[in-house]
Amino acid sequence: MMKTTKKRIVLKIGSNTLTRETNHISRGKIEDIARQIAVLKNKYEFVIVSSGAIAAAKQFVNLESNGKEINVKQALASIGQLHLMRIYQENFRELGLLISQCLLSYSDFKSKTSKENIVNTINILLQNDYIPIINENDTVATDEIKFGDNDKLAALTAELIQADLLIIATNTDGIYTKESMTLNSPETIKEVIGFESLITEIADGKSSHGTGGMKSKVDAVEIASAAGIETWIVNGLNENFITNAVADEIPFTKIKPR
Repeated sequence: MMKTTKKRIVLKIGSNTLTRETNHISRGKIEDIARQIAVLKNKYEFVIVSSGAIAAAKQFVNLESNGKEINVKQALASIGQLHLMRIYQENFRELGLLISQCLLSYSDFKSKTSKENIVNTINILLQNDYIPIINENDTVATDEIKFGDNDKLAALTAELIQADLLIIATNTDGIYTKESMTLNSPETIKEVIGFESLITEIADGKSSHGTGGMKSKVDAVEIASAAGIETWIVNGLNENFITNAVADEIPFTKIKPR
């Protein structure tokens, strides 16, 4: 099945963005994402790779299980995934957007048949105006979390479905120069060609909710670049971060493939 003629974007949204760095999923942020997709949908088609199942579970699990503690991440992810998708569905539906769920595990990218199935399914969904929302299948994931807060999952997906652009929403205005970080006045690297030029600039550090630090972003960029896909690292905490990045109105990092 053929791709459509729209520009294909894989949008990766981490837990920090979805919770607005709090302890619960922000409906306002999901609404913000839906609103932007509604504005851009004539020119772009979106595949969303979304974290946040565990954060969603923490919000609801005590209410539902009379305060019993559930500590196993896989179990929390299993409970939270339903809530996360419901919040997406409610907010997207209000804007006339249809969503679907795809749970993928690392092994799916190793098998030729699985890969073909993923591509076919996603293409059919997009052709019928459904937005696939992808998350790691945490109930079968053995070591937590294989994809580094889904950065790697997003890059592998972008490569597989031949996306035109990978947007990684994070909690910084892109990647900052190492020098500016040591001076405590962060300065965004606007554009680089090839991911190698980024490596020297990466300062270590993970975000509070996510499992991915800048290293997992670089790993994702490496996969995307090798596949000839441009990557943008954008601050997802801001309203209108996608439309503003498309219009080049905010500071963010653009990594062009060689």
